[in-house]
Amino acid sequence: METFERLESNVRGYCRDFPTVFTQAKGHHVWDEQGRRYVDFFAGAGVLNYGHNNPRLKKKVMEYLMKDGVVHGLDMATEAKRAFLNTFEEVILKPRGLSYKVQFPGPTGTNAVESAMKLARKVTGRHNIVAFTRGFHGMTMGALAATANAGKRGGASVPLNYTTTMPYDGYYGDDIDTVMVLERHLDDAGSGLDKPAAVLVETVQGEGGVNPARFEWLKRLAEVCRAHDVLLIVDDIQMGCGRTGPFFSFEPVGITPDIVTLSKSIGGIGLPMAVVLIRPDLDQWKPGEHNGTFRGNNLAFVAATEALDAYWRDDAFAKATEAKGRMVRQRLEAIQRRFGDVAVEVRGRGLIQGIVFGPEGFGDEVIHQAFEDGLIIETSGPRDEVVKVMPPLTIDEKALCEGLDILESAVEKIARKTTGTATSDAA
Repeated sequence: METFERLESNVRGYCRDFPTVFTQAKGHHVWDEQGRRYVDFFAGAGVLNYGHNNPRLKKKVMEYLMKDGVVHGLDMATEAKRAFLNTFEEVILKPRGLSYKVQFPGPTGTNAVESAMKLARKVTGRHNIVAFTRGFHGMTMGALAATANAGKRGGASVPLNYTTTMPYDGYYGDDIDTVMVLERHLDDAGSGLDKPAAVLVETVQGEGGVNPARFEWLKRLAEVCRAHDVLLIVDDIQMGCGRTGPFFSFEPVGITPDIVTLSKSIGGIGLPMAVVLIRPDLDQWKPGEHNGTFRGNNLAFVAATEALDAYWRDDAFAKATEAKGRMVRQRLEAIQRRFGDVAVEVRGRGLIQGIVFGPEGFGDEVIHQAFEDGLIIETSGPRDEVVKVMPPLTIDEKALCEGLDILESAVEKIARKTTGTATSDAA
């Protein structure tokens, strides 16, 4: 690690939690230069829904390179982009009755969020964006202004303006309808809330602590936005592409957002790619009004097209993900019951599940112990209190069980160290 400590900026983060040099990755496993194998419950923060070096996707990318296919093309028309757009329309949009224009804003999720916010402001002529407590939308200035985490916001070193934070579902407990709080502010000319151009929301807050919004809450939010002529932007960057089961996390809710942001796993094999889906009448961009050098990652288009073809022609992949999610949920609930003195609750949807720990620093200790024992897993939440299970969706049940065994063992070791007991409230 000496090279990284000597030459790389202090801003590096994940390498501090996973202090080894990785050399190989395949499927749901990663190896380091000592030859040690790790089970991956991290999946590149949600980038690798189809696993590391997925052989079907890799084959297509290599074939494209070997025939000297266009790699970089700005936003020029290429056969790779055309294939992606046609496949995305055929496999994803049409079967769901969705009609969106597709914008390629730049290679990352924060690019997509910036574009969505910018377009909403352009179309409505309003400046304000409503976002939510514990939300995370990116690290560039506009997206960061809509991000709630104080540590992330502090890195800006300037005021973060033109957003208003409202309470997410459950923020005040289950008995208070926080959509009603937003509605009251919108109804009251004396509330001090500048009428927003858009509301920006995650259906499940990943970085904020694996907080799933209730479907009823999301439906009410969509109704309030529609009633007040406010655009609804769903940030599906981490939760889209099947993470919660269906391709879009909002599908089972029965809502149709005005704008949707996608990134992370839309690139299929881990290549940078982002997409903004725009209700056609809102596509009021002038040519080149929002641009970027890396809008046209043709290798990502190739991998993305193959991923859609391989996994989304029917609902088998979504159903398998939901089944694995139920398996993980049951196991985490058993761990929570066993260690009830330190484990507070389990929450999530599909194959993003989190177990919440009460003692300060307990979650961090668990992931460090798990890493020593052969599992890559991260924390989330404002105090890193949630250990987040987010493996590749392609993981098999044997590897899921192996990873969950390592996780439970890590919890037991840290509980023994911090409380002096190995178990509490046996399952």
